[in-house]
Amino acid sequence: RISISCLLPASWHFSISPVGCPRILNTTLRQIVVIGILAAAVSLLYYSLVVIRNKYGRAYRDKRFHRYLARVTDTEATDTNNPNLNYGIVVDCGSSGSRIFVYCWPRHNGNPHDLLDIKQMRDKNRKPVVMKIKPGISEFASSPEKVSDYISPLLSFAAEHVPRAKHKETPLYILCTAGMRILPESQQKAILEDLLTDIPVHFDFLFSDSHAEVISGKQEGVYAWIGINFVLGRFEHTDDEDEAIVEVHVPGSENKEAIFRKRTVGILDMGGVSTQIAYEVPKTVSFASSQQEEVAKNLLAEFNLGCDAHQTEHVYRVYVATFLGFGGNAARQRYEDSLFTSTALKNRLLGKQTGMTSDSPYLDPCLPLDAQDEIQQNGQIMYLRGTGDFNLCREIIQPFMNKTNETQTSLNGVYQPAVHFQNSEFYGFSEFYYCTEDVLRMGGDYNAAKFMKAAKDYCATKWSVLRERFDHGLYASHADLHRLKYQCFKSAWMYEVFHSGFSFPVSYSNLKTALQVYDKEVQWTLGAILYRTRFLPLRDIQQENFRGSHSHWRSFSFVYNHYLFFVCFLIVLLSILLYLLRLRRIHRRMLRNSSSTSLWMEEGLPPQKIAGPL
Repeated sequence: RISISCLLPASWHFSISPVGCPRILNTTLRQIVVIGILAAAVSLLYYSLVVIRNKYGRAYRDKRFHRYLARVTDTEATDTNNPNLNYGIVVDCGSSGSRIFVYCWPRHNGNPHDLLDIKQMRDKNRKPVVMKIKPGISEFASSPEKVSDYISPLLSFAAEHVPRAKHKETPLYILCTAGMRILPESQQKAILEDLLTDIPVHFDFLFSDSHAEVISGKQEGVYAWIGINFVLGRFEHTDDEDEAIVEVHVPGSENKEAIFRKRTVGILDMGGVSTQIAYEVPKTVSFASSQQEEVAKNLLAEFNLGCDAHQTEHVYRVYVATFLGFGGNAARQRYEDSLFTSTALKNRLLGKQTGMTSDSPYLDPCLPLDAQDEIQQNGQIMYLRGTGDFNLCREIIQPFMNKTNETQTSLNGVYQPAVHFQNSEFYGFSEFYYCTEDVLRMGGDYNAAKFMKAAKDYCATKWSVLRERFDHGLYASHADLHRLKYQCFKSAWMYEVFHSGFSFPVSYSNLKTALQVYDKEVQWTLGAILYRTRFLPLRDIQQENFRGSHSHWRSFSFVYNHYLFFVCFLIVLLSILLYLLRLRRIHRRMLRNSSSTSLWMEEGLPPQKIAGPL
C-alpha cells in the first residue's frame, strides 16, 4: 500500500493498492485535473497582474517620456489641415513695440482634470509664428484713431497663418503692459475703444470687450509663472514617487483636508529696470499686522486654472512682486548717482578733487581692476578707476536693498511670505542668467560658494587681461564690452538681491539660471492664453459626454476595468476551492465506508446495511 498526502488549501490523502486499482486510479485522475485547473487559474491571474501592471506602468512612463520629448523637440510645422486643431492669438503691446503670438491646441481629451495642451504655432519652415512692430502702442496716446492701422499688420500676419475656416472661433487677446500703464486712464480708454470698434470690421476673430485691456504688473507676473510651470509639466497629475510634491491648503477650503500635488517652480526675473519674483504659497499665510495683510492682498493672486470652478486641484495661490529700480542697469544708475552726490559733498567739505580729474579718479570697488569709467551729471564728469573688490562692492550696495527690520519683508520693505527652502525650486531669468553665464560660464544650477569665488576672481583680474580674453572669444558670443565692464557690479547686485533682498540662504541649491526652458523662450503670453481659455475644455467634455451616453457600459472593458476583472477571477477561484472542499468530504466518506466493509469481511460477517430513509 502506497500512501500519498498533499497539503493544499484543502488537505488530501489517498491510497493506491493492488485491490480496486481502476477505481482509485479514476479518483486520482480527477484530483490531478483539479490541481491542474487550480494551477492554471493561479498562473493566469499572476500573468494578468504582471501584464496589466507593465502595460499601465509602461504607458504612464511612455506618456511622460513623449510629453517631455514633445516639449524638447516640438519644432514640427503645425498641420493646418487638421480639423481638430484650435487656435488662439495674443498681442503683447509693450513699451518699445508690439508682438503677436499664435498658439494652437488639439481637442481636449475629455478629462476635466487635464488642461489644454497649448503649443506655439509653427509655419511651414518650422519657425514660431511671431511678428514684432515698433514703436510701442503708447506712442499713439495723442492720436488713438491711428491705433487700429498700427496694429493691423500684426493681425493680417496672424490671419494668413490661421486657417480661414477657423477665424470665427479663434479668440484674439490684445494685452497692454508697461507703456500703457503710465498713460492717464482717459488715454488708455480711447486707445482700447478704437481697437474694439475697428478690429471686428476688418477681421473675423473672436474679439469681445474683455479681450482688450491694460494688464497690471501682477497679472503679467502670474501669466509668466503659469507659462513656465505649464512648459515644465508642473500642472500635470502624477503618482510617480520620483516627482517632488508639496502639501497644499487650497484657498477657500480651509476646513477641508490638505491635498498633495506636483511642486511648482518659482521665477526670478531681473531685467534692466525692474526685478520680479513669483512663486506659489501652498499654505495659508499669517500676517504680522493689519497693514501687512492689506499690502499682501495686492501681492497674492488666487486663481483656478481648471475648467470646473468646483474642482480645487488646479487652484493656486501665487505671490507676485515687482520692484522698479532694482534691475541691473537701474541699480547701476542709482549707485552712480549716489557716488557722484556723496563724492561731490566730500570734496566740498574736505577741499579735495577726488574723481574730478583723470589723474585722481574715484576708486570704485565695483569695477574690474584698473578698468576706467566716467559719470556725467549736470555737465560735470566724474572719473572712476576699478579696484575689483567684490566683498567691498557687496558691502557698499547693501543699503540699496532698502531692507527693514519688519518680519517677512524683502526689497523696499515689501511683504514676502515665507519660502519653504527645503522643498522649493526656482528658475532665474534674464540678468540672473547673464550674470552667471555670459562671462563666468556657469549658468544652470546655481551654487553660491562657487559663484562668489568666480565673481571675486573676475573682479580682481586686470582689465587688460579681460580685454585680451574677450578678443580671443573666451566669453559668450553675445557678451560685449559693456557686459565685461559692469559684470563685477551686476554679479554683486544679483548676489545681494537673491540672498539679502529675498533672504535665500547661501546654502540654497535649487536655483537654476536659464535663458530658455526646453530650448524655447517662454513668454508670459503662453500663460495668458492658457488662463483665458481655461473654460474651453467644458465644450469638448460636454460633447464627449453626449457621444458616450449611449455607449457608457461598453467602456467597462477588460483593459480599462481591470479591477472588475480581478474580482471575477477571485470569484472563480473561490468556486474552485469550494468544489475541492466538497471533493474532500466525499473522499473521507468513501474512506469510512470502505474501512467499515473491510472490518466486517475480516470477521466473516456480512456487511452491515446502512439504514435508509423511512
